[in-house]
Amino acid sequence: MQLYHHPLDLDSQRVRISLEEEGVDYTSHHVNPITGKNLDSSFFKMNRRGRVPVFQNGSHIIYNTIDIIQYIERIAVVSSGAESISASNREVMEWMQKIQDWDPKFFTLAHIPEKYRIYVSKFIRQVVIARMSESPELAGDYHRKLREAYETEEKLKEADVLRRSKEHLVRLLDEVERQLCETPFLAGQEFTMADVMLIPVLARIKLLDLENEYITGRPNIAEYWLLVQQRPSYKRVIGKYFNGWRKHKTLLKTWFLVRIRSLLKRY
Repeated sequence: MQLYHHPLDLDSQRVRISLEEEGVDYTSHHVNPITGKNLDSSFFKMNRRGRVPVFQNGSHIIYNTIDIIQYIERIAVVSSGAESISASNREVMEWMQKIQDWDPKFFTLAHIPEKYRIYVSKFIRQVVIARMSESPELAGDYHRKLREAYETEEKLKEADVLRRSKEHLVRLLDEVERQLCETPFLAGQEFTMADVMLIPVLARIKLLDLENEYITGRPNIAEYWLLVQQRPSYKRVIGKYFNGWRKHKTLLKTWFLVRIRSLLKRY
């Protein structure tokens, strides 16, 4: 089983946490969207949307995060030798979808200093153009990615886009806060795939240094956040890259690669 992912990507984190929690072995392939590795023709032919994560088991390829997690659950049950295949219950699935409905894209980009965001955006557009010339048979799909990049920059200029993203996040966190007042985990007494979906959202808030605004003032979430950070799956998937000085190392390494390739025009 092959997983194409990147430590910075929120959905990749969700899939990797589920793999760790279920104890499913896999081969890891890092595909960094910030440096444009998701636009390499070898990956782009597999997923014309050019997004991670992508999960491959033989000829079976899955792109949707929730579908991947459900597939991992089934693999874990079969591997355990159970006679029947169980899946996340309805409450868990409702939470998973509710969390997935919040798109972190504009929220994240809006909290990155403009000069860095614009620099990376220009770099990505150059990568798309370079790959388009290398693989003319994929020109239509690459052109769509180029259009998406321009549209993203335009939307970031609209105050309403960020406002709606923030409001959506606040509504979600308020609902989570109410639920955690009743149960220690999101869907009851036990850790479930609903928690797997939520943890990277809280990690993203921490990465952007917004804990005081979105977590600290919600005591149940704050307590829950301390609890889930102790799980081995969190430490291996997120803590390994973002706790303490590691955060700066991960981000600086990516920024260095973008700068060098831009200066050398190695798109």
